[in-house]
Amino acid sequence: MLDKKLKERSVHRAKIIKGQLEGLVKAIEEETYCVDLITQSRAIQLSLKSLDRMLLENHLRGHVRHMIGDVRQENKAIKELIGLYALSNR
Repeated sequence: MLDKKLKERSVHRAKIIKGQLEGLVKAIEEETYCVDLITQSRAIQLSLKSLDRMLLENHLRGHVRHMIGDVRQENKAIKELIGLYALSNR
């Protein structure tokens, strides 16, 4: 479950990203200069990384904290975190 404040921030961030992506699509359709397109694309990627950090923080503070306290779920929490780490290093 998302922390209420974090949920609001995450939804806000996702809406900003949606607007950025819509702007990029429009810019591509209008054949905007390639460097400008790449700059917009990189900005979107950085925004997504920021959103990832917020969601990871929520997961660590909530779910993982409780999972580590339960011996039966501890391995699951560790596997999830290793999976996220591997995914972020691709």
